[in-house]
Amino acid sequence: MGTKEEIEAYFDRWAARWDAGMKKDDRIIGFILDAAGVKAGASVLDVACGTGVLFPYYLERGVCRVTGVDLSGEMVRIAAGKFQDSRIRVVRGDMEALKPDGKYDVCVIYNAFPHFSDPRQLARNLSAWIRPGGRLTVAHGMSLEALHRHHAGSAAAVSAKMPDPEGLKRLLEPWFDVDTAMADGEKYVVSGALRDA
Repeated sequence: MGTKEEIEAYFDRWAARWDAGMKKDDRIIGFILDAAGVKAGASVLDVACGTGVLFPYYLERGVCRVTGVDLSGEMVRIAAGKFQDSRIRVVRGDMEALKPDGKYDVCVIYNAFPHFSDPRQLARNLSAWIRPGGRLTVAHGMSLEALHRHHAGSAAAVSAKMPDPEGLKRLLEPWFDVDTAMADGEKYVVSGALRDA
C-alpha cells in the first residue's frame, strides 16, 4: 500500500472524473444507511467522503449536520462546492490522526475502507468521535469479490485487501458491538454501536 501522500495524489488525480464513474444504487444505499442508523435529527461523520456522494441521501433523511472528511484536497474542494447547505461541512484531514471536533451519532465509511493504511488505528480514533451508543458503519456498494477485483486494478498501489465481514467485525470489537456483518452479491456492510466507556 502506498504512503499517505501517494494515496492523496491518486485521489486528487481522479477527483474531477469521480462522479462520472460512480455507480449508485439507491436501494443498496438505503440498506446501508438503515444499518448505519441515519435518520432525522442525527449527526453524521462521513469518513473519506470523496465528492460527497452520500450527502444528498443524508439530507433527504433529515439529518441535523454532516461533517465530511477526506485526505484528498481535490475531493474536498469538489464536495464543498457541490452543496450550499448549512448542515454540511467538508474538512481535509487524515482520519487516522485527526482530533475530534465533537461527538457524532453516526459514522459512515462508504467505498473507502481499503485505502486506510492502519485500520486498527482508524477504528480507535473514530471511537473518540462517536457518542456512546452511536454507530460506525463500513460499507461498499458491491460484493467483496467485485471489490477485490476492483482494487487489483489501477487502485492496487493505494489499497489494502478488504477483510471479510467476520474479520472486520473482529478488528472493530475492542470498541464496537457489531450487530451487522454481511456480504452478498451486491453489497458489504459491517456496522455496530460504540460501547460505553
